[in-house]
Amino acid sequence: MNIYLDYFNVIKEAVQADQRSSLSKGLSGARPLNESYKATFSSIKNKISDKELAPSMRKYSEISGLSRPNYNQTLGLHPDFGHLKATNTTEEHYIISCFVDIVGSTNLFKKFSKETVFLITNTLVKANIHTALIHGGYIQRIQGDGLFVYFGGKNISKEKAVKDALLSLSTYSYFVQNDLKDYLLSQGVENISIRSGIDIGEAEDVLWGSCGIENISEVTTCSLHTSLASKMQSYASRFGIVAGDHIKDLLPKSEEYFSVVSKRTGNENDRYIFKNPEEGFYYTQHDFNWEKFLKEQPHVTLDQNGKLNFRLPVSNTILNPLHLQPIAELSKPYFN
Repeated sequence: MNIYLDYFNVIKEAVQADQRSSLSKGLSGARPLNESYKATFSSIKNKISDKELAPSMRKYSEISGLSRPNYNQTLGLHPDFGHLKATNTTEEHYIISCFVDIVGSTNLFKKFSKETVFLITNTLVKANIHTALIHGGYIQRIQGDGLFVYFGGKNISKEKAVKDALLSLSTYSYFVQNDLKDYLLSQGVENISIRSGIDIGEAEDVLWGSCGIENISEVTTCSLHTSLASKMQSYASRFGIVAGDHIKDLLPKSEEYFSVVSKRTGNENDRYIFKNPEEGFYYTQHDFNWEKFLKEQPHVTLDQNGKLNFRLPVSNTILNPLHLQPIAELSKPYFN
């Protein structure tokens, strides 16, 4: 199934509505909206609810047994550490930090009105948020059309959190690389891509606290590995995911999925994302082969063209012969 079908359809409808409108294209976008287009804009904007997953993703999430989204999240207030808000108290606890950035989205303004660009980018943000939520992520911050997401907490193992985070990033990367990129190319929009960085800091390396003043604050982390996740995103290839050494260490069969970034770039200086020679600390960054990772998941298959398909897991109870009896009895000569 195409778990992003509803999100893709909204983007497609926004583009088609823009092409039919009388708005001028380009950077100005200054012509006032006519009443007809205002209604169209509002209708398209509301097709993906702010309070629930789009139907295609909700069906996938429910049958796959993924996390039930927590829509009560508040930006900058991770539920396990929300009690630190506007206090001077700090805590140490591990966390996975992910930065996901859509690259080249400013090119959309060359083809579409600002209203259409808003619909496209806002739909991408919603799709990204929903993908993170069903995999147990916490949205820390929205940065333009990109996200800063935490995975993990006080009641989840580091190993599970790592897998959940990599599945989330990989699934969303697949959508942008395939469905979205190809469609936008057909509309004359080039160089749209996605880059992600991910790392995990152990408890002794992560300090949680309230940053800012009173209500002008967020509960966030001070950690080398939070900073490195953001930095590694900038080293990723188009549609790539770059991960730190600690992530690699926590994923089973990691040697099958990771290769040092310097192997891709040909520049040995890119092997380490952080170096502290005085303490003999050299931290390696790795390209993550998310396509291989996805192909090996039980809910993913390949079609005849080698394209990934996300399918719904089949329960063994569905294959129980007793469940076939009502149908088989209609053809009694064949029913034993």
